[in-house]
Amino acid sequence: MKVDRLTACIGAEVSGVSLGDASRDAGLFDDIKALLLQHRVLFFRDQDITRAEHVAFAHRFGDLEAHPVAGSDPAHPGLVQIYRSEAKNPYENNYHTDGLWRPNPSMGAVLRCIECPEVGGDTIWVNMVEAYRQLPDDIKKRIEGLRAKSSIEHSFGAVMDPEERRRLAAQHPEVEHPVVRTHPETGEKILYVASFTTHFVNYHTTENVRHGLDKTPGAGLLLNYLQSQASIPEYQVRFRWKPNSVAIWDNRSTQHYAVMDYWPAPRRMERAGIEGDVPY
Repeated sequence: MKVDRLTACIGAEVSGVSLGDASRDAGLFDDIKALLLQHRVLFFRDQDITRAEHVAFAHRFGDLEAHPVAGSDPAHPGLVQIYRSEAKNPYENNYHTDGLWRPNPSMGAVLRCIECPEVGGDTIWVNMVEAYRQLPDDIKKRIEGLRAKSSIEHSFGAVMDPEERRRLAAQHPEVEHPVVRTHPETGEKILYVASFTTHFVNYHTTENVRHGLDKTPGAGLLLNYLQSQASIPEYQVRFRWKPNSVAIWDNRSTQHYAVMDYWPAPRRMERAGIEGDVPY
């Protein structure tokens, strides 16, 4: 197994290994998981694996999750089919952490390319540990202990008719998470707000609010500033897809952005998302 770092901050390409073999070999899987904790996102080329092997490998990390909007393969529960061929889709071309709208957001994901455009359709991943580490000290002090709400309603629900959107919101009510979470395996601090985040819930205190302008506008400006950190190139790696390429990422410490510059060419991906823990 050979490991090539892709940037100084995040990402490595791994060669000389089959994820099909890793789905059956506990020792090989453990090696890959250790690399994932180190590099946060791993890339593999030429993985001609079956759907069953895809699901079996991802399941070694933990239970797989379904998605309330995206369709899944009926024969392989948890394998979400992200097929883009008929229209532009506004859900993924923003910096996000999968399932931030869940009480227990995704631990990670294994994404395989089935079909991709000749040019375009890259994905960007961001190291949110580094994004937190490089925040100014006064910002770190301001956000210490802050908590924020996240919601599926204003993203996936925005294109639904009102009744369907309200039903989605009732099934998946907004959740509250720390603005800075701790990685449960490495102990690292992570900046944990993304496009699903709507507002802070405990910002309006006497320490933060002097006048009315400090209240909602002040909180909104701070949230926008924190969300914008994911767009800093020094924290990023960008991957160009080919059929049978696979990306595995730690969803707790990263964000990602699917670049939508390829329509009307098709792009077909299959993702196994792994259930995570409750952030703290």
